[in-house]
Amino acid sequence: MNRALQTGSVADVSRPMEAEVSREFQALIAGCGVYDLSSRAKIRLTGGDRTRWLNGMVTNNIRDLAPNHGVYSFLLNAQGHIQADLYAYNLGDEILVDAGGELREKLLAHFDKFIIMDDVEMADQTAASAAIGITGPRAKNVLKAAGVEIEDLAPLELCTPQCDCACGCLACTVVRGDEALGESYKIWLFPDQKQTAWDALVKAGAVPVGADVLEMLRIGRGVPRYGADIRERDLPQETGQMRALSFTKGCYLGQEIVERIRSRGAVRREFASFEVHGPLPAPGTKIQADEKEVGEITSSAELPMATGKRQIALGYRRREAAGNALHAGAATLNPASLPII
Repeated sequence: MNRALQTGSVADVSRPMEAEVSREFQALIAGCGVYDLSSRAKIRLTGGDRTRWLNGMVTNNIRDLAPNHGVYSFLLNAQGHIQADLYAYNLGDEILVDAGGELREKLLAHFDKFIIMDDVEMADQTAASAAIGITGPRAKNVLKAAGVEIEDLAPLELCTPQCDCACGCLACTVVRGDEALGESYKIWLFPDQKQTAWDALVKAGAVPVGADVLEMLRIGRGVPRYGADIRERDLPQETGQMRALSFTKGCYLGQEIVERIRSRGAVRREFASFEVHGPLPAPGTKIQADEKEVGEITSSAELPMATGKRQIALGYRRREAAGNALHAGAATLNPASLPII
């Protein structure tokens, strides 16, 4: 979302000056930032076989997912390569799949291909829903100030809040975000309620944040993004996202490869984070050690920390190169212990 969803209508705005980027970034790590998540795909699964069917499609445990809780997972092909990442939420009489908007058509086609004799109905809810995200250590306080009272939620737990606000969101849902990104919440509501809810959150102290600043937060916390750091050629254990895997759930598409990697105990390359000294390398820049290619950069950003700017890059590095002097273009790479924020 751009920064125009403040008070008034949604409109395109130009990228703010460096000071504005720094202000937005500080809101995310020290206050509360607000942003639009309405472009994310929402797919509703119903029918008596929905839990068993989805459990056989993804890498994490859907079978034992408690009501009003969610889980992060990968969707693989038969060769074990990652086709998508997603969140699945148990809403009691349905499962809601939440994923990046760019994955919407891919997920719909993939699911449709594998619903054969199963009692599963699939419905695309993307256009019929909206979502607002808030992140930062003051996020829950901002919700309360905006008239949205929530209980203490575990990561990926959701609730129907007690609302005393002007937005009229009688059917909204508040979801605690993924702990990998720090303290955050998502508000699911109807599209015609979004602007009023947004205004209430801004009035309560949330700072509108652009997509470029959200990307800085993601990189600073070392969280890979599908399409940038997670690609179709990658295997689950290479990404380091073990939170997306269950080794006790039973069979699923691509499980044989995942289990084979687990039994061997290692992968040849691994997702890693780096502190950059020198020119910030662009995604795709090769990582070298002793003039040999040992990996590549997938994301990079200059973070406007309160103590000064820091350059962080994410990427893949061959395991045997760990501990070696690494370079990417004209820059030196040092291992970074993330999250730094």
